Amino acid sequence: MPTHNRTCHLCEANCGLVIETRGREVLSIKGDPENPLSRGHICPKATAIADLESDPDRLRTPMRRVGSDWQPVSWEAAYADIAARLAAIRARGGEAALYIGNPTAHNYSISGQVPALKKALAARNVFSASSVDQVPHQLVQMWMYGHNALFPIPDIDRTQHLVIIGGNPLASNGSVWTVPDVRRRLRDLQGRGGTLTVIDPRRTETAEIADFHHFIRPGSDPALLVALLLALDTQGLVRPGRLLPMLAGWDAVWTALRQFDGAALAARCGIDADAIAALAARIGGDEPAVVYGRIGVSTAEFGTLNHWLINLVNIATGALDSVGGAMFSSPAVDIVGQTGAGTRGRFASRVSGHPELLGEFPAVALAEEILTPDAGQVRALVTIAGNPVLSTPDGSTLDKALASLELMVSIDMYVTATSRHAHYILPPCGPLEKDHYPLFLAPIAVRNFANYSPPVFAPTPGTKSDWEIVAELARAIAGAQGLALPNIVHPRDALDRMLRASPHGLSLADVEAHPHGLDLGALEPRLPDRLRTADKAIRCDVPELMADLETRFAAWAIEPPPEGLVLIGRRHIRNNNSWLGNSRRLAKGPLRCTLLIHPDDAATRDIGDGDTVTVASAAGSVSLPAEISDAMMPGSVSMPHGFGHGREGIRLGVARERPGVSINDLTERQRIDPLSGNAALVGTPVAVSRTQEAVAAE
Repeated sequence: MPTHNRTCHLCEANCGLVIETRGREVLSIKGDPENPLSRGHICPKATAIADLESDPDRLRTPMRRVGSDWQPVSWEAAYADIAARLAAIRARGGEAALYIGNPTAHNYSISGQVPALKKALAARNVFSASSVDQVPHQLVQMWMYGHNALFPIPDIDRTQHLVIIGGNPLASNGSVWTVPDVRRRLRDLQGRGGTLTVIDPRRTETAEIADFHHFIRPGSDPALLVALLLALDTQGLVRPGRLLPMLAGWDAVWTALRQFDGAALAARCGIDADAIAALAARIGGDEPAVVYGRIGVSTAEFGTLNHWLINLVNIATGALDSVGGAMFSSPAVDIVGQTGAGTRGRFASRVSGHPELLGEFPAVALAEEILTPDAGQVRALVTIAGNPVLSTPDGSTLDKALASLELMVSIDMYVTATSRHAHYILPPCGPLEKDHYPLFLAPIAVRNFANYSPPVFAPTPGTKSDWEIVAELARAIAGAQGLALPNIVHPRDALDRMLRASPHGLSLADVEAHPHGLDLGALEPRLPDRLRTADKAIRCDVPELMADLETRFAAWAIEPPPEGLVLIGRRHIRNNNSWLGNSRRLAKGPLRCTLLIHPDDAATRDIGDGDTVTVASAAGSVSLPAEISDAMMPGSVSMPHGFGHGREGIRLGVARERPGVSINDLTERQRIDPLSGNAALVGTPVAVSRTQEAVAAE
């Protein structure tokens, strides 16, 4: 039987696969032992590729909604009607918006076509999953290092102490960190005498194998990080070493930090001051160490401040740009060298005045831009591989907003909680009919590498790839308005040019000659040359961050911890946002959409294990089974994200068997990090009680 080497595109790990086929049937998907990055490892998600390819619920032709029914339509008819309706909306003064979902970051071919669609739509209102995820990283990097894509990468393979705050790589396979086979890498760290510390309100799968785990009050991460910096200072362990000449405003930062009291901050975050001092001693020692913060610190009210402080910790210990610390990659395609640094504040959103960041508005603003009448109201929306009803705060309000649109177009494989509102769904071909290159993920990998995957199957007649749909839709819309038609460059040609223009000087043919992946070596120190600031300095005293520290954080730090329960999210190795809910291979097993609650909090509320409970917030309420567990910090409860497939009209047969509920029916649009606009998904105040039906049944 033929076999095909491929890179898994379903998560950031980019594991190498060996796929065995017979005709158009997938017989097996296994890890590629010759892949230099993943070394034969795969997680359960890889097998879901076969489910996606053969899923009977996957759409295979354009669909037009007529009432509650869906009717097939030709590509030409769909494009023509969409373009005409959009032109009419714009003639009446309505605006079009664009929402870009998380899967697009895993699809290199779309990236070159989206600008043409934005231009054709004249879309000032652009939203994406970035602002419910990683945009605080990017803002800090833009301010400190001069480019939003200069991600410091934890050098896990050579560090001796890894500190993970708000991350769970055993479930995520790494997040904003391409680190396949992470369990073995962590085992190797501990095997060479190194230590793993996890700081999280839940004893996660990663925390279970850690040498140290500390519970932390959700949302209090800046208190820990400032206390940690002060502990390094007190112990004489602030030693940036060769970084010192590059540090602009370093002394001013310390003047601001020393106004705080470490013991008070320790009490505020719920971690003992002695434990913080011991952590400072470990990471400030002579062995390489690195601090990595992820989704739990990004999706918080102080998300941007958190990432600034994490960078300051790594600078203070000399870990930044150091072997075993936080390093910058030398990727085969240098996005940093070939794109602009990023922007903030060039214009503001119509309703709430959110500043533009990287050309986008926060996702929390989408519903209000649709629902608020007046000049500039959004009356048309195009979504690309996005499901914001389940993935952005206050999904119920967005649900209502989408139902009011005059035109909605979804480029999507399925009828989802979001695309069910579309007037047209334009489905891409199957995942194995597309090629793959990790354009945005290779630059954040633990090793420099390149890997191109050709399609496994020839295109099914009548289907189109995502990039073709985006490009052709852009041309149809532009043509209907008499605008110049955008030039379409084949993604392979664009990729070849980007490879050739990067420092490695590879061609696409060079990369294709290595079907298992091309190893370009370990990460190396890159500063100051890699910096994109005008003066080649690391900007430490960013005015916006200094002000946030000295005003908003200072006021928060002296407030008592809130009473009652607060909600955090969680993920599972068999889930990937709302992408994979229809994979039978992944959906099987124990029920995962449960509310984790500490035994003490459950007892106070007379909740038993398995009881149905109601969780209520200012945004709404949901009901789901309780799962009592001492893995939760008292005062905190946890729900997974990516569920909520029970809404009427969703056509996901497997997912609807156990639809679960959406955590984002509880999160609030008003809770954001004001610097980045990122949603504050962590720490939503909630009330939890047994459902009245359960009480009445007793």
